[in-house]
Amino acid sequence: MDHQGQFHRAALALGIPDDEVSRFIQHLRLSIRLSGGSGGVPVGQFGGLPRLPVGMDWPSDGVSPLPFIFSVDCAALPRIDGFGLPADGSLLFFLNHEQAAATGERRFGRVVYVPTGTDTELATGSTDDAFVGEQYDVGATLRAEFPDWFGRDDEDEEDEDDLSPFQQQLARDLERDLPHLDELCALADKLWPPDNGYISAYIGGYADEEVIKSIAEQTLAWREKIGEIVIPVAKWYSHVEKETHRLTSEWVSLARFPVDNELYYRSDGSFVIRHDDLAASRLDEALSVAELVP
Repeated sequence: MDHQGQFHRAALALGIPDDEVSRFIQHLRLSIRLSGGSGGVPVGQFGGLPRLPVGMDWPSDGVSPLPFIFSVDCAALPRIDGFGLPADGSLLFFLNHEQAAATGERRFGRVVYVPTGTDTELATGSTDDAFVGEQYDVGATLRAEFPDWFGRDDEDEEDEDDLSPFQQQLARDLERDLPHLDELCALADKLWPPDNGYISAYIGGYADEEVIKSIAEQTLAWREKIGEIVIPVAKWYSHVEKETHRLTSEWVSLARFPVDNELYYRSDGSFVIRHDDLAASRLDEALSVAELVP
């Protein structure tokens, strides 16, 4: 479905100028919200045993098997403009979130793509709760997403005082260029409502800003190391912010999900990937990220 076209037509019908609508759409991303008990045709499975290609070993970190988180049927998911998810086949997500959070190493997370027509079988192996959670089906709905600095009039968004000077300038420029910002945000929420109830995962949308910031820091550090750029210490933070802003357009969230953990207030797992790698089905290029908050 042409979601951008749908939004554009609805905004024009409200009398909002065409150029303003087009600028707003540049910041709008849709994510696929996965939740249990939502009714409709199931699009994926959380927990339980995954279906792996015949003869494929349970994915591991090289020493121990990785916990299976969930799988989705790509053909059953809603299609999103500009989000190059495979048109069919299945995606299976495995993540040891504690080790991933502690080490930052990619080997503790893995995305397995199983093309349509592949002979599969129910995986055999450990049925320990650490690797196989309670099984349930999930349905899919869409949600509108915006950058963290985006000026929105609701209590879930960051106050301007919480934004950096660079982000505050982005927000001010946005308000200047989009006089109908509140109406446009309200329309997006009407077409693709915010969260309501427990969410199992999100597919697509904006990658977590802290994840992209970490990638930006590594990118700049590497460019300095090879002599491509020189950044004064006093200018480091501002360069990181600008690079983070630039990389936001290159990277997308492949999956974000909460992970049950009795020892932490919040335990989140995610996979991020470059748009071009996703479009080329290079799912092995996805980076796994985990966060544990005491």
